[in-house]
Amino acid sequence: MPFDNSRAGVSVSVIPVTHANWRARLYLRYGPRRGQTRLLQREQFGPLLVQRPFQAEAGVCHTYLLHPPGGVVGGDQLQIIIAADSGAHSLVTTPGAGKFYRSGGQYAAQQLQLQVADGALLEWLPQETLFFPGACARLETRIELVTGARFIGWEMLCFGRPVLKERFSHGDIRGRSQIYLDGELRLSEGLFVQQAGNPEQLAGLQTYPMQGNCYVFPADAQLLALVRQALTAFAADTSDFEYGATLVDGILCIRLLGHQTEVLMTALIAVWQQIHQHWHGRLPQPPRIWAT
Repeated sequence: MPFDNSRAGVSVSVIPVTHANWRARLYLRYGPRRGQTRLLQREQFGPLLVQRPFQAEAGVCHTYLLHPPGGVVGGDQLQIIIAADSGAHSLVTTPGAGKFYRSGGQYAAQQLQLQVADGALLEWLPQETLFFPGACARLETRIELVTGARFIGWEMLCFGRPVLKERFSHGDIRGRSQIYLDGELRLSEGLFVQQAGNPEQLAGLQTYPMQGNCYVFPADAQLLALVRQALTAFAADTSDFEYGATLVDGILCIRLLGHQTEVLMTALIAVWQQIHQHWHGRLPQPPRIWAT
């Protein structure tokens, strides 16, 4: 059944459908039950679903998000909504790379909305998203936090297929990411990549085909210093890799540029572990799917 957004407690714009391409929505709500975080509510429409959640570590619910078609084409419409109630600790990842294939002129659309309540921790840690040459996509991410919430979220965007020496020679990728705290907009960022086959057109990417972004809340100067230290140590053993980290209104923003998925993923995992060590005094349990 389609979502009843009012019952789900979310406010999202409905993606219009103009033809018979894939349309999919997925709503997940997590909350505490008997000392564990449980998936309390799941509503899905179309080819977006999750495997059975499981407890990879005490109190933490791991979930793998699946898109059975295996890729997104022009005209497809995806909408993902994830909410974490107070006391919940959930980690959502994907079993493999997301793919946006070449379009014949239509745009694919993906909307992501994440809501984190006071006393909840939500980790949105998908594997990379790959944009094939000729892909046309509109990406919208809205993260809604409140004071007392905790959030770690990342994205890895790969333009073209560097392993095959294939650049994103043509296409149109546009995105917007916004983070709200107590209903107030704290961070807004845009993405615009178009016909990036020539190095001089890669101003934001500095000729790199891959970009990684990670957002962490809450954050302070001490956490910023620890993350910078972890990235510096990682970069000392890794060539052809750029990074930066800064604080924006209590939100830690981390930027990565590189040529290989494995490098960016390893760097982000190192940062993720450092954050958990700082917050909880212990290292987290990585999702098993990352090792396959």
